[in-house]
Amino acid sequence: MNTRKAAVIDMGTNTFHLLLVELDGVSFKTIYKEKIPVKLGKGGINQNTLAEDAKKRAYHTLKHFKNLIDGENIDQVFAFATSAVRNAENGPEFVKTVKETIGIDIQVLSGTQEAQMIYQGIRLSGSLNGQTELMMDIGGGSVEFIIGNNEESFWKQSFEIGGQRLLELFHYHDPILPEEVDRLEEYLEEKLLPLIDAINTFKPTGLVGASGTFDTLTDIYFESMLQCKLTGHHVFELPVEEYEAIHRMLLTKNKEERLKIPGMIPMRVDMIVVASSLIEFILRYIEVDYITCSHYALKEGAIASLLVPVQTAL
Repeated sequence: MNTRKAAVIDMGTNTFHLLLVELDGVSFKTIYKEKIPVKLGKGGINQNTLAEDAKKRAYHTLKHFKNLIDGENIDQVFAFATSAVRNAENGPEFVKTVKETIGIDIQVLSGTQEAQMIYQGIRLSGSLNGQTELMMDIGGGSVEFIIGNNEESFWKQSFEIGGQRLLELFHYHDPILPEEVDRLEEYLEEKLLPLIDAINTFKPTGLVGASGTFDTLTDIYFESMLQCKLTGHHVFELPVEEYEAIHRMLLTKNKEERLKIPGMIPMRVDMIVVASSLIEFILRYIEVDYITCSHYALKEGAIASLLVPVQTAL
């Protein structure tokens, strides 16, 4: 069977991911992957701009990714930018500079495209079955919610309420103050009205969280149980009771203390408090015993669209 190589670059608001894969038409094998905390949204996200030092970090990382791609002789490159770039007034100029100086063509995804690609990634992970699930992906700039099952998505929307935005708007004290959490919840109640309506309409019975924060929460849970995550697995279950205990702990610790939690990674330590507060808020509207955590998200969704036979068979 013919194999070909492809590269996916997911340029998130907080983290840039590179995924180099070998495709045989029906499945893919990861050759190499890397994630770098570029923090593209830092210092400018709520002003709808990309800060100068953030752009510098992005150029540096993309040059590094380009060297790795060229080293593997890959010419099929899919590069996506999300919330930070799509909302920045200087976003188009940034995309143009990357194309001219590094030779990477960036597709700026709309919120709907991003949500659809995340859904495809979650579906590829095997996280879904016949029941209707609420899926969520907490990015630095936006949060995508999808309601659907393994056959189709019924409803999807992207909200510009990502971790970096919430962090800059509400998390001024460390540990976070109860009144800051209250203000955050009031804000979510107002911003997420369309989601709350959709939950009431479609009545999802399960909750699936995609990558990022959910990866870290499951890492913390597995460490607390003194267990290792099985390599090669893409789906993990996090009991809600255990999640609640982790959430309460996160609310009481400052950054230095959070860094010491087994399973925590430095790139997640700032945003995890507001991200977890968002999950806590969602759990008021959907009653589940556990959260399904899909290791696959946007970049795997991009790969799913290259695996044509599998997708048409679904």
